[in-house]
Parts: sequence; structure tokens; C-alpha cells
Amino acid sequence: MTTLFGLDLRDKTVVIVGAGGVAARRARRFLAAGARVVVVAPAARDDLARQALHGDVEWRKRRAEAADLDDAWLVLAATNDDDVNDRVVAWANERRLWCINASRASAGSARQAAMSTHGDLNVGVASTGSPDPVRIRAVRDAIAAHIDSGGVDLRRRRPGAGRVILVGSGPGDPGLMTVRGRQALAEADVVVTDRLGATQLLVTVPYDVEVINVGKSPDNHPVPQDEINSILIDRARQGLTVVRLKGGDPFVFGRGGEEVRACVDAGLAVEVVPGVTSAISVPGLAGIPVTHRGIATSVLITTGHAGADPTAIAAMTGGATVVLLMAVTALGTICAAALAAGAAPTLPVAIVENGSTKRERTTFATLETIVRISEEIGVKPPAIIVVGEVARPGLLGTVAGGTSAG
Repeated sequence: MTTLFGLDLRDKTVVIVGAGGVAARRARRFLAAGARVVVVAPAARDDLARQALHGDVEWRKRRAEAADLDDAWLVLAATNDDDVNDRVVAWANERRLWCINASRASAGSARQAAMSTHGDLNVGVASTGSPDPVRIRAVRDAIAAHIDSGGVDLRRRRPGAGRVILVGSGPGDPGLMTVRGRQALAEADVVVTDRLGATQLLVTVPYDVEVINVGKSPDNHPVPQDEINSILIDRARQGLTVVRLKGGDPFVFGRGGEEVRACVDAGLAVEVVPGVTSAISVPGLAGIPVTHRGIATSVLITTGHAGADPTAIAAMTGGATVVLLMAVTALGTICAAALAAGAAPTLPVAIVENGSTKRERTTFATLETIVRISEEIGVKPPAIIVVGEVARPGLLGTVAGGTSAG
């Protein structure tokens, strides 16, 4: 009967004898675990050779010798010669080292499980009978997909230190939330949520998870930032896992830095899970690349709260793409300042409302017409405004759902 153990390979030497396809895949797994990887083989696949060239692995360019195992913690025999693999297993047994025989798993003293990682939880699948790698990977992938979909309650059952996880949930479509973000939501005892982002995922959390809505709208800020910080600290100090669910990315005009600083100053463990920022993704979904070869080689992201920011105005007159967040109310002031500074009246402008949702609408106009048109059609936040040649209608072909005007 096979017993599964977890091995901490950080800063440990793993010796791989052989440098073919199996060795290359396993080397990446060992490197991801923090191991020091030594490959012993006269020749190597291109990807392993490049890893050696970059210093990621040590390549001993010769046939293996028993002494190669002297400093090892774990050995992988992965040549295409059964006799060589058996010899490596024998050397490992003499040294009482765990050894995986990639060609005949039953001949080695260890088997490597097919692994998937979900935050601080690793799930491994291994066969106790005749090895069947394709079957094992199929089971592993099915389990991993179920966990990453949010279908498993990952909350800790044993009391521990509280922590805060800042999760960027993307522009709104749940499919654009990262896998780690979904995992973190499944680990939450408490969710402190914004109004925007992939908030519909909150229907998937267990009923006894505390959900605290601190969302803001342009004219309504019911929960001040200091109070939000206090909520995060208070719940984490109770030993709970607190997920701060934020729209877009926490560090792009999301005050994520302030929240991290408050938690760190309170002595709490904090993890940041980056999100897909609406500044890039929402224009992209509308067929607007914020950079495009031969048209725009730089992009500036700013907020409407800054008003007619001199840097943004200069960018509009200099050929860069300018992306404005939270700027519907300030659009008139910004456009007037850009025109006064010499920006071309015909400079393309696009506004994408409710990006990534079923209510998404894209409006195309120019710098001199966008204010009038947006008022006529009733543009409302949340909206992303793109100013620059990349916002010209039809740049990439037909834009699904776009409303061309001006």
C-alpha cells in the first residue's frame, strides 16, 4: 500500500538523471516548489538546456555517477533506458534517498502525485496500483476544477491567526476574476465587498459567511475609508480570514494600498490578489487596444477626481492614449482643458459603460463632440473613457455592441 507524504523541497537539492520531456516537466514542478535542481545527462531537450543557460537548473553534461546523488534529498530517474534508471534507484536505495522511477513507478521508492495548488492548499492524486498517468491527471484536473469554481468550502476549521486577503475581482464578469481570487473567496469567513466588480459571486459563499457591503457610488460614500480599515482589522483580530473584495485591481485607484498599510501596521498578515483592471480590460472587451503599434506606444491612466490633470492633458496633445476612470462628471472640464491646450478637436474618444456586463455600451465620438453626445444619450457611471487614436471606430474591425456617434 502506498502512503502519501508532503515534502518541503525549498532550498533542497533534487537530482534528475535524464533530460527528456518527462525530466523537463518534472524540473519545472521542482523549481516551482523552490528546489535546487541538478540535471545529469549527456544531452538535453531545448527547454531544459535554456533553463540551464539562464541558471535556473544546474546541468552536468555527462553520464550519471553514483556520487551525483551524494547531496540530494530526492532523486528522479527519468532516462529512456530502464537499466540506467534501475541503477539510479539502486544508488538511491544505498543512500536511503527517496527515488522516483519515471519509467516504472513501482520500481522506485517514491511516486510523485499529480498536484494542483489552491492558495495554501495542495491536492495530490497518486495511484496505489499500476501507474496510469493519464487517469491520475484526469482525476486531478476534475478535482482542481471543482475547487477553483468555488464549489468547495475552503474555510479553516481549526482556529488560527486572522488574516486579510485583498482580492481584485475584475471589471464585473465573474469569468474575468482570477483563479486565486475565486479560491480566496472560498476561504473567507468574512467578505467586505465593494459595489462594483464580480459581486454576483457572493451568491456562492456559504450562508454563514458574514458579508459586509461598504460599496460607494459617485454621490454616496456611506462607509468612510477609516471605518473600512477598522472592519478589516477587527474581524482579522478575531482570528478570521477576511476577504476584501474590490472591483478591478486593488492598487489601481482602489485604495488597496491604504488598506494594506492599515493591516500591516496592525500586525496582521495580508495577501494581495491582483485583479484584471478595468482600465485595460474594459476597452479591450470593446475592441479598443490601449496601445497599438504605429499608433500609440504609451498609455496614461488617471482618475476623474484629478480633474483636468496637466499630465493627462499633455498626453492627449502628445499622441499617448489616456484612460480616464470615474470621469463622467468631470468630462466637460477635461475636454475643454485639452482643447484649450491644443489637442485636436477630431481626436477620437470612446466611452464604455458597464464594461464586461450585459449592460455594456460603447459610444464613439471626438474630443469636441463627446460631451454633447454623452449628455444626449445619458451616459452614466461606471464608465471607462479612452482618449486617443486607438479609440477610432473600426480600428480593429466591427466592435460588437458599440454605439458609433459623432
